[in-house]
Amino acid sequence: MTALRIAVQSKGRLYDETMDLLSEAGIKLTAVKRTLLVPSRNFPVELLFLRDDDIPESVANGTADIGIVGLNEVLEKRSAVKIVSRLGFSKCRLSVAVPKSSGYDGLGWLNGKTIATSYPVILNSFLKEKGISAATHVITGSVEIAPGIGLADAIFDIVSSGSTLVSNSLEEVEKVVDSEAVLISANSDLSTEKQAILEQLMFRIEAVKAAGDKKYILMNVPKAKLDEVLSVLPGIKSPTVLPLADEGWCSVHTVLDERRFWEIIGKIKAAGAEGILVLDIEKMVL
Repeated sequence: MTALRIAVQSKGRLYDETMDLLSEAGIKLTAVKRTLLVPSRNFPVELLFLRDDDIPESVANGTADIGIVGLNEVLEKRSAVKIVSRLGFSKCRLSVAVPKSSGYDGLGWLNGKTIATSYPVILNSFLKEKGISAATHVITGSVEIAPGIGLADAIFDIVSSGSTLVSNSLEEVEKVVDSEAVLISANSDLSTEKQAILEQLMFRIEAVKAAGDKKYILMNVPKAKLDEVLSVLPGIKSPTVLPLADEGWCSVHTVLDERRFWEIIGKIKAAGAEGILVLDIEKMVL
């Protein structure tokens, strides 16, 4: 049976969040630990576990059909791949950071300095674009210690929470790239069978993504207040209104964007809604 091979990161936060996404999409795997290639038990895909920086080239050369990897690795490796979908998790950024005591006063400060990084391609492209003349010192891992031991004047590295910078007395001064997990494929076309599997997979992934920042809301509303409550509910299409046994009341169901949740809940409560029930949405097919 034809299976779509997906290259995924073998460890780390992106690995954890990729496994969560596939699980939410209903894809069940056989044992994962210490196994390079793992088939799904219930969907025609198999996972190939690799280092993150090997994934773009593995997809480009056909070892894997598609991959899930950080955008930062796609930009750094410049392999012949295309982005199928931005997945919205494992968000971070690539930034320049300097010692807090450096007296940094703008990009010109970097002229003549040495910058340690694991991403020389992205860094050198940025420096060229900005007209900065700086040396690049390539380090694989633990980039943040370079200024403290005299290897570099600054670093260019992934920043997520910023706690690593703080613990090494560094401060972020220039954000260069926003990154997140992306699904990539080779520039060449997949076979008809594998393209069909990819479309099924993307259907499931999009349903999981659509539900990720939404809440399902149920509430009881006096009929006299119904129009006022409905006026502040931005439903996907329109809220569902159902009659209750008490003729003076109805039940209203809708979906809210989590970012506006508390703002809207306050308004509908003030408008007369009662017994408001809030539920997480596992999947949502639009």
